[in-house]
Amino acid sequence: MSKLFDSIDVGRYTLQNRLVMAPMTRSRAQVDGTPGVLAARYYAQRAGVGLIVTEGTQPSDDGQGYLTTPGIYTDAHVAGWKKVTDAVHAEGGRIFIQLMHAGRMSHPDNTPHHRPAVAPSAIAPGTGMFTAKGMQDIPVPHALTTDEVRKTVADFAFAARRAIEAGADGVEIHGANAYLVQQFFAPNANTRTDEYGGSTENRARFAIEVATAIADEIGADRTAIRLSPGTAMWGIDEGAEKHALYRYLVAELDKLGLAYLHIMHLGDEPLLSEIRKRWTGKLILNRPGRSREHVGTDATSGTADLEAYGAMVLANPDFVERLKTNAPMNEPHREGFFGGTEKFYTDYPTLSEATTE
Repeated sequence: MSKLFDSIDVGRYTLQNRLVMAPMTRSRAQVDGTPGVLAARYYAQRAGVGLIVTEGTQPSDDGQGYLTTPGIYTDAHVAGWKKVTDAVHAEGGRIFIQLMHAGRMSHPDNTPHHRPAVAPSAIAPGTGMFTAKGMQDIPVPHALTTDEVRKTVADFAFAARRAIEAGADGVEIHGANAYLVQQFFAPNANTRTDEYGGSTENRARFAIEVATAIADEIGADRTAIRLSPGTAMWGIDEGAEKHALYRYLVAELDKLGLAYLHIMHLGDEPLLSEIRKRWTGKLILNRPGRSREHVGTDATSGTADLEAYGAMVLANPDFVERLKTNAPMNEPHREGFFGGTEKFYTDYPTLSEATTE
């Protein structure tokens, strides 16, 4: 495990260790998408990890999926995120803002403009969405025209520039978890007949164009992407050719010289091995549900360069210190994951706080 505590160069930065805070939606932003008043404290508390990846942050009005998620495309958003990045930097940390376009995983009641969600094709995911009125079925989305796809690429690049203006060290493209980027990958969600649908190369095109546009805007060494090969969430089925798609996609992304590739690994070891062979840059691996006993195994074996953790970091602001000292961990409280106040958000105790209670 000791290798986890070694510094490592990622993009243009030297990180203090090889532990990463995985992106986690917390649904505590203000109504206009500005980060909530406790966000700076929440992230600064966890700045002991080598890299913080923020909760998914929409790059446009169209990109919002859930209630009270933050944005990064208005002046108010920038000002709000500046408080967060300043607080993290004051604690010696590094922070990438994750750019998340929900695509069809949205509802008109949740977006500022109340228009239908957008997607590669007019195919609903067949699931519900929580809104202010409760759970509602997600309606059929608007199929993006070719010009609208290109405009969406530009929205990502604009949001990346705004993230840098807000003091972020870089951005991570959310290409996982059945949101817009991955919707382009899946043949059952993407039935397009233009250059963004059909062949493996065409279905990968949107992701590659987004990564290229952001790299051109802010530098490849401040640009990263997260993928979740094989995710079957919310109606997504990448089909029998998923290995071919990810082999091609990763090889093309590798040519861009991005800061890192972040994989949410769901157990397909042969595919992970193929990705590792094709990716020459830094690889972050997130294994959902990984136990305390297995922390450090991927970094030690060379399967990954860094390891990302979600709930354990959420519940333990001093996560790194607890690992170093083999101290017990706080248990995360699921009832506080989404929405609410400081309870189960900024009030998880550190070791020192726990011993003085």
